[in-house]
Amino acid sequence: MKPQTFWLMAIVCAFAVANLYYNQPILASIARSFQVSVAEVGWMPTLTQLGYASGLLLFVPLGDRVEQRQFIVIMLFATSITLFAAALSSSLNILIFTSFAIGATTVVAQILLPFATQLASPSAQGKVIGNLMSALFVGILLARPIGGWIGEQFSWRDIYWMAGSVMLLLAIASSQLLPQYQPKLKLSYGALLQSLWRLVVSQPVLREASLIQAMLFGAFSVFWSTLAFLLTRPPYSYGSNAIGLFGLVGIVGILVAPMLGRIADRGTTKILRSIVGMTIVGALAAYAIFWQFSTQLWGLVIGSVLLNLSSQGALIANQVKVYGLDPEARSRLNTVFMVATFLGASLGLIAGTYGWNLMQWTGACIAGLLLIGVAAIQF
Repeated sequence: MKPQTFWLMAIVCAFAVANLYYNQPILASIARSFQVSVAEVGWMPTLTQLGYASGLLLFVPLGDRVEQRQFIVIMLFATSITLFAAALSSSLNILIFTSFAIGATTVVAQILLPFATQLASPSAQGKVIGNLMSALFVGILLARPIGGWIGEQFSWRDIYWMAGSVMLLLAIASSQLLPQYQPKLKLSYGALLQSLWRLVVSQPVLREASLIQAMLFGAFSVFWSTLAFLLTRPPYSYGSNAIGLFGLVGIVGILVAPMLGRIADRGTTKILRSIVGMTIVGALAAYAIFWQFSTQLWGLVIGSVLLNLSSQGALIANQVKVYGLDPEARSRLNTVFMVATFLGASLGLIAGTYGWNLMQWTGACIAGLLLIGVAAIQF
């Protein structure tokens, strides 16, 4: 893999995944713009995550069959169109629909990850995954501060104009700089989708990793989807800019991801399993802190760091385990794993919103703890 290829992949991963999170710090602004309730606008991030799960299921398996560069360019163009459509939305219903479309098309990072492991040597695949996951975490990390800052300084619509323009530029760059790669698989699209179920049935490691990651990412989503509602109230009373900047506490995950990738290259299945077990304990500790110290900024910061490390550490360890099951089916294995992960995220968004409506922050913490409990039982 050439350095320029890696860096382009890293940039695409960062900005593609950011499209899923730009809307979280600006939900209150969107609610005011359309004069709707928090509960109504809360469906936006939920539909974005459900759209992402749909895109993973419908599009990512094609990575085992079609020419990679052309596929990636097409998906980037499609994402830019949906983002521009969101910027032009005249009602909340239209914006919610386009949010689903944004999620469905912005799956390029999950196409690039298996593609990158095909280009890397077997002994460096964990390192490549870890480094690209660092880029992906940068996208998640910066999406909220960028979204919050643009929403406060300009308009929530400008966020979508900016994001659409970036996707358009990356589509052009990818068409020129990514290498061509044609997989050997010749299955029809229907047979490709049918093979997903066979992988689920035949691979117990895939089932375990997918369920654990779904629950942990669901707990991660509970926190980030309800945090804005907590921080807009006393004793904080923050604006969207400050709420977005809060996401910077996740910077620790960027530093840890490459290290975990290198450990995965040298580690055994037992070591990877130990990493996952520690992340479950870390997530439980994070929510205990959230529950007891929600009125203390330091409590939210420490809990957020723990939750970010737990979610990201489990993601890398589980992904390395899954990719090692069958090199010829990496895109489909990634499809099953990531569909489960983002269905878990959608469940977390729904549970978080429901918990908040019932019992405010306490309800959100209970929702997160229940999801982590399911992961612990599966482990």
